[in-house]
Amino acid sequence: MKRRTFIKSVTAAAIAPTIIPATAIGANPPSERINIAMIGFGRQARHVNVKQLLKSKNAQITALCDVDAWRAEQGKTLIESYYTRKSGHSYKGCHTCEDFREILARDDIDAVMSSTPDHWHVPIALAAAKAAKHISSEKPLTTAIAHGRLLCDTVKSCNVINRTDSEFRSLKPFWKAAERVRNGFIGTLQRIEVNSPKDTKAIGNPDPMPIPKELNYDLWLGPAPEQPYTLQRVHPQENLDARPGWLRISDYTNGMIANWGSHLNDVAQWGHKTEFTGPVKVSGTGEFSQGLWDTITDFKVRYEFADGVVHHYTMGNSGGPYVKWIGSDGWIRVQYPNKLEASHPDILNEPLTPDMVDLSGTLSDKEDWLNAIKTGRQPLNTFEEGHR
Repeated sequence: MKRRTFIKSVTAAAIAPTIIPATAIGANPPSERINIAMIGFGRQARHVNVKQLLKSKNAQITALCDVDAWRAEQGKTLIESYYTRKSGHSYKGCHTCEDFREILARDDIDAVMSSTPDHWHVPIALAAAKAAKHISSEKPLTTAIAHGRLLCDTVKSCNVINRTDSEFRSLKPFWKAAERVRNGFIGTLQRIEVNSPKDTKAIGNPDPMPIPKELNYDLWLGPAPEQPYTLQRVHPQENLDARPGWLRISDYTNGMIANWGSHLNDVAQWGHKTEFTGPVKVSGTGEFSQGLWDTITDFKVRYEFADGVVHHYTMGNSGGPYVKWIGSDGWIRVQYPNKLEASHPDILNEPLTPDMVDLSGTLSDKEDWLNAIKTGRQPLNTFEEGHR
């Protein structure tokens, strides 16, 4: 890290709080809203995360940072335009910056939504916890087991609300499937099958290119190895719709096995009641791309749990992204985004009894996080679960 120069101080003007009119967000007074800062404004932040937070009556977005100045400006424009339309008054109160540490130094920020490339998730979340900021971080939560263990221990010791930002537990077909399995509607669980979509084998262009003037490439790399800039290593210029190249490079991510796995395997373990533990044996095979884009593109993995349940995770089987639990009395299968089926209709339709786990009150992923901050309880999908 010695080769990088970091911001060491923040001016008083940069941390002055901004109040958004109540008409822009809803009936909640400013004192009851949670001041949110967006860290990273790429495809996921633009099309999913910021939209949900803007619409929430429990939150107001007052700051945003990105190492790409064009992206930061796009985020600022979107946020300020939304609050202007909602309030009927011109709003110019979204602070922007390049370095996330400037965000964490602000006294008026309660919580941060981290939507960065995977290799930055843990460093940012660790710094946020130590700055006493509640945090929701995009999945996959980490790129290495040791990093995840450190992060989970740190957020616990700092006593901050933390959530792994996967929306799958909030999707009705998925929580209903997990609810039915947890309550024994398929009898004793014996086997789990999980499948992610087939990924294309691609190489990517490794030829060095001039660094775009709007990008702080050194800060984008951060804790990753120093490498020459090339467009397909980072993200498309002035484009928030296309898939970024870093999603296929092992310096920054583990690829689709983790990208889909952090959704699907999480729900599989939730139904299995092992979301806070994990398998005792793991074996598998896979194929990796060669070149700049070098993450795994095909795999078959077998996980064995202490209770004897065997969990198979594959890529590319027919049927799209799905989770299937097989028990002694039947099976349940849920396929993204909304297909739910079982070996018998009663498995899905039989009423719950008072002693059973009832997940019908499950909130959307962002509202679950915001509600946890307001109530002081941990949300549905903590860092501990994301790490597992």
